Amino acid sequence: MERDEVVARLLREHGRTYAEEAGIRLRDTPAPLYRLLVLTVLFSAPIRAETATAAARELFAAGLRTPRAMAGSSWRTRVAALGRGHYVRYDESTATALGDGAELLLERYGGDLRRMRDRAAGDREALCALLREVPRIGPVGAGIFCREVQAVWPGLRPCFDGRCLSAASGLGLPHTADALAGLVAPDDLARLAAALVRAGS
Repeated sequence: MERDEVVARLLREHGRTYAEEAGIRLRDTPAPLYRLLVLTVLFSAPIRAETATAAARELFAAGLRTPRAMAGSSWRTRVAALGRGHYVRYDESTATALGDGAELLLERYGGDLRRMRDRAAGDREALCALLREVPRIGPVGAGIFCREVQAVWPGLRPCFDGRCLSAASGLGLPHTADALAGLVAPDDLARLAAALVRAGS
């Protein structure tokens, strides 16, 4: 199968970002960026992607869509929402992490992740280091956030982490970020990254 056919099939069958699955209409504005961060926190536990996205939807349905709303919610409210999403075993610790993370974002960035991006001054490694200061987010989580947010933060493009590159290699596609970026339009990079992760799972 030709590369173009492989990529077209990937995008057709798996090219939905994880943000889209969680009901996040991603834009370069504070609230949707924060919802992506919440999803990243949920993905940072060893739990199925479907469970993390379901839990995110429940948190958002409960009105916990901004750092201020999350910080102002009770721990029990957060645990209950996570439970409705079947996010078990990690619900209590994650409820704490979400509250603490919201407080951190409000104190350091006024609840606006664009300020975190600006503090990193266009350096992806610096941005990842700042993301790792958010409770529960480690190197993998920081990579997930960057992979998804490149849809609205062009300065991060192309962003393909190790899971993407490994999957690409297994499919006979180029396994460097720049070479992969040449296979799709810039606005499809986040979709291709998500598709590669799914294909490699």
